[in-house]
Amino acid sequence: MSEFVGALVGASMPLIMEVKRATAGGTDLLRGRSIADVVAAYRDAGAACMSVVTGRWFGGTPAMLRDVSRAAGVPVLQKDFVTRESHLAQARDLGAAAVLLTAQLLPAPVLRRLIRQSLRFGLTPFVEVISEREIDAVVHPDECVIAVNNKDIQRRERGPATVDRSLALLPAVRATGTPCPVSASGIDRPETAARLLAAGYAGLLVGTALLRADTPAAWIREPDRLRRPARAIP
Repeated sequence: MSEFVGALVGASMPLIMEVKRATAGGTDLLRGRSIADVVAAYRDAGAACMSVVTGRWFGGTPAMLRDVSRAAGVPVLQKDFVTRESHLAQARDLGAAAVLLTAQLLPAPVLRRLIRQSLRFGLTPFVEVISEREIDAVVHPDECVIAVNNKDIQRRERGPATVDRSLALLPAVRATGTPCPVSASGIDRPETAARLLAAGYAGLLVGTALLRADTPAAWIREPDRLRRPARAIP
């Protein structure tokens, strides 16, 4: 089991807390804080893992990955559009433990190749899906995180989220044998997070809601509701 997967499935509160400069619409999410300030707040709130958005749509840069990886103290996911092996080498060199592979944007043969290459680089493939067809394209699922995106990347994630997609696809994700099904994006309330964990998700990726809260700890205002039910541990 990889470091990233182990940290997530072993956590009682399995949240991947995301560092992101701006929304896809350009709204500033740091609000005067430094990257170091956000990382420190996530550590204080008990993040199991962290994610950093280095994609330019969201004001990101590769240097953010280096800075977050150095300060996080937990495994870090790079969220960007990884399309070739050189991206994987850069992610590894900047400290990532996992990389985002977006099935919606990658032809199935390319997705399979990148999964295998990620594993050779010692990176956990964090494969983002929105359909059963995309789930079926994942190779080595026992070594991957399979994450259902609740938003539409084709619309630059500007549309509304639907966690119903996560709930509908969970059986198909679990059937792959992945140790770590994740629901990602659009999780706006602790009550929604608790519902997804109770359904059987092993982890959740939460970004904008935490960054808009007074503090991450304030968003997790009812910690017991965000504890993983015992039956959800793979």
